[in-house]
Amino acid sequence: MTLRWQSAVALGAAAAATVIALPEATSSRPRTDVQISTQPQQLSVVGLPCFPGNLTLTMTNTGAEDRYADLTLDPSGPLQLSRELFSSWLPAVDPDQPVSAPVEVRVPRDTPPGQYSIDLEVDRSKLTVPVTVNPLPSKGPGSNVALGEQASASSTHGNFALCGAVDGNKDSEQWDTLTGWNDGTRAVFPDTYDVALAEPTTIDRVELYTLDSIRWPATTNGLRDWDVQVRSGSGAWQTAAQVRGNTLGHVTTTFAPVQADAVRILCLAGNGNTYSRIVELEVYG
Repeated sequence: MTLRWQSAVALGAAAAATVIALPEATSSRPRTDVQISTQPQQLSVVGLPCFPGNLTLTMTNTGAEDRYADLTLDPSGPLQLSRELFSSWLPAVDPDQPVSAPVEVRVPRDTPPGQYSIDLEVDRSKLTVPVTVNPLPSKGPGSNVALGEQASASSTHGNFALCGAVDGNKDSEQWDTLTGWNDGTRAVFPDTYDVALAEPTTIDRVELYTLDSIRWPATTNGLRDWDVQVRSGSGAWQTAAQVRGNTLGHVTTTFAPVQADAVRILCLAGNGNTYSRIVELEVYG
């Protein structure tokens, strides 16, 4: 009996030791081997539809094991993000391999200027991105009322941004990298590019900048034929002016004053018969 009792005690002690050891061996404490960063480190935005702030998120696995990570974004106040979660598989290699993703930051037009923020977190790693909301640009008499307003188009080539033709950049040399609009249907016309004005406005002039640079001259790459159309509260598009046979990079079109809530460029043909290309569209009244 004594030998059996001693054996049972020994087995029980071993089992107890095993039970005590298991929780420590399988502890799932939050990891902190993912570093997070952004470019830029702080952001400025304005409450215009086509003037979002652009932020690049980056996660870097500094640990010794491959892993999956979720980066959460928590905006303050009225900030609107194109994503609030960035999830990715992060390989553990040497040197470390950063993984990045873009996010657009917007604010409503009536957002009070001031300081806001976006809080980022992965596991226990945290980072705060300061965001400054600037006042709306003045759009009084003589101002370009299309600047930064909501654009739409019949199609857009994948290498270009829809808002590229109302971003204030008229430089054709930057057309394929930083600015401009290009439709997405090669040699198929007509194409349309519209901009909705912030409010009904009396306008009488449109400035259109089409592609015109040393690498891409207007005579072979620019927009050749188009109509300038305006829309009133009735919803019907009316032709205010026509341009035909153009070979210039910048064309000024004037017409009788008309109240409009949107302006459209109805693209009918391009030089070279390839694409509809607009570097910048400006509207004045």
